[in-house]
Amino acid sequence: MADLAACRNLLRGGSRSFYAASFLLPQRFRDPAIALYAFCRIADDAIDNAPDEPGAKARALAVLHERLDRVYAGNPIDDPADRALADVVVRFAMPKALLEALLEGFEWDAEGRRYEDLSGVYAYSARVAGTVGAMMTALMGARSPEMVACACDLGVAMQLTNICRDVGEDARAGRIYLPLSWLREAGIDPDAWLRDPEFTPEIAAIIRRLLDIADTLYQRSDAGIAALPMGCRAGINAARYLYAEIGRQLERQGLDSISRRAVVPATRKVQLLAPILGHAMLSCRMSDAPSLAETQFLVDAVVAATPPRVQTAPAGIGGRVARVLELFEQLEERDRAAYEAQQRTRTLATATSS
Repeated sequence: MADLAACRNLLRGGSRSFYAASFLLPQRFRDPAIALYAFCRIADDAIDNAPDEPGAKARALAVLHERLDRVYAGNPIDDPADRALADVVVRFAMPKALLEALLEGFEWDAEGRRYEDLSGVYAYSARVAGTVGAMMTALMGARSPEMVACACDLGVAMQLTNICRDVGEDARAGRIYLPLSWLREAGIDPDAWLRDPEFTPEIAAIIRRLLDIADTLYQRSDAGIAALPMGCRAGINAARYLYAEIGRQLERQGLDSISRRAVVPATRKVQLLAPILGHAMLSCRMSDAPSLAETQFLVDAVVAATPPRVQTAPAGIGGRVARVLELFEQLEERDRAAYEAQQRTRTLATATSS
């Protein structure tokens, strides 16, 4: 309990949005989610705060990998976040590949990596955000391939929204996450634009294009959210709708995320309460579209690490019907076995008395 309290204090000070959102989750999922996110926060800060000197970020990453190795060996360092994560790893069969992928995303950031096409942006988003969705499904027992794919879609959608919101801020820091080929197609030289980032109709069209893709992924994630345990839906829906609303705010300010940052007004957040709660009661049909190739390794990792005793959450109405039929079949087999045992007892009693 002391380790979890330390994790809560860490997030209360450095990740207030996540800390507040965590209260929308049931207690049995809230505490392990806080433990996971605390380690992620520490890892992110370790890279961001590494000294600005050659090799510093690489050394910070090496230390994080060593800490992760010790967590999975059952011998965490003497730190509340590591001990709390070690407990979550055992209790929820958390695949190491998810946390390793997250660290790889941090490594790509440290390298200042750029992405030529949308697939590259997807691959980056899978690591820094899709991993979080996959970890949450593992916590909640929603470990079917369809459910994990939906969670990854949501994580990638949220990261694409982040990219659209932070175009100007990233550019002034010398970073660019928009697909470079899209910029060239629009007649923009990426290096020249980074030296003097300005808002233009061409940049607006690229942001619009990426927001449209994010919106498609948000819609695809809805069926997965609707199939989560009822107590979890409001919290995940809150994240989904609040992030999607950043895109709507960008639209309201003419898609200009260069000269100002898109911030959703508090009054608008209150207005979103009704759809957040309303959609928590709905069920949706899973999308027929294939899952993103760039997140498939996360889906495979969660499914492969699922212990036989863990029930995977059903994927939509069809899954729930199948589960009910399975329960009826189990009950019938139980009744049949009890009836046959009773008949054998009667036959033995008759034979004995005669």
